[in-house]
Amino acid sequence: MSLTFTPLHPVFAAECSGVDIGEPISREIATAIEDAMDRYAVLVFRRGAPLTTQQQLAFTESLGELEAPYRKINAEAGVRLDNPALSDISNLAPGDKILPRDDRKRMFNVIGNQLWHSDSSYKAIPARYSALCAHVVPPEDGETEFADMRAAWDTLSPKLKAKAKDLVTEHSRIFSKGTLGFTFTEQELKDFAPVRQPLVRTHPSSGRHSLFLSSHAERIVGWPVPEALMFLRELTEHATQRELVYRHNWRVGDLVMWDNQSTMHRGRSYEDLKYPRDLRRTTLTTGAPAVPMSERSAAKEPA
Repeated sequence: MSLTFTPLHPVFAAECSGVDIGEPISREIATAIEDAMDRYAVLVFRRGAPLTTQQQLAFTESLGELEAPYRKINAEAGVRLDNPALSDISNLAPGDKILPRDDRKRMFNVIGNQLWHSDSSYKAIPARYSALCAHVVPPEDGETEFADMRAAWDTLSPKLKAKAKDLVTEHSRIFSKGTLGFTFTEQELKDFAPVRQPLVRTHPSSGRHSLFLSSHAERIVGWPVPEALMFLRELTEHATQRELVYRHNWRVGDLVMWDNQSTMHRGRSYEDLKYPRDLRRTTLTTGAPAVPMSERSAAKEPA
């Protein structure tokens, strides 16, 4: 079986054809996909029909280790999907009913995911690949946008590169969703406590540098908060300029996989109180903190 990768953007992202990801894939095919991920960072697989839960899990696990289950914000009516390895990226409650305007899951998933972010950057061990499969899509809007954080680093001025390269940030869902007015329970405040991440990291396979930005990033260790937030905003504006962004228009059956070590992404708005949108995500872990423990403990707090 011969894989073909057709670029979808001048900088990154490609469509992969020549493989049925609903069937078991060989180690040779998995290696070719991993090599393409190192090059393109975002791969699109179009197959016309959604993967089943077991197919999606099998495909994802052929490329690495799944993230451990973690606390999620569920609909007030309860959990819709029956497998904790799937993240329910939808506007639906159990029974596939559209979430009401004030449901916490809607606020978190539909509204909150419109912020630029990197999956699981709020965890000590962040995500590697995310694989998102489309089961139901609205008739218009609801796209997903991706920003190439390697190109963002490459096009940064030497002065800003020198300023950013050794900085450590703190990421938390409390901060990202809090900017939208979201409130948390006492247990959620504990579960979503900030973690430290490098502002610049080196990809373990490709060796390329990238900015590690996200709406979850709240502080730069050792910096006053206003100065840190303004610098992070400046970098985010640079990283998300249109020349560095690929917008994916969903079709039912699409699976889009991206490398969280090289990209940020966000969902776009749609008429979520009118139309269902059902996407389901599996996520691989990097397996190790992006900031080594020695650096995490050595980072200086403000005097």
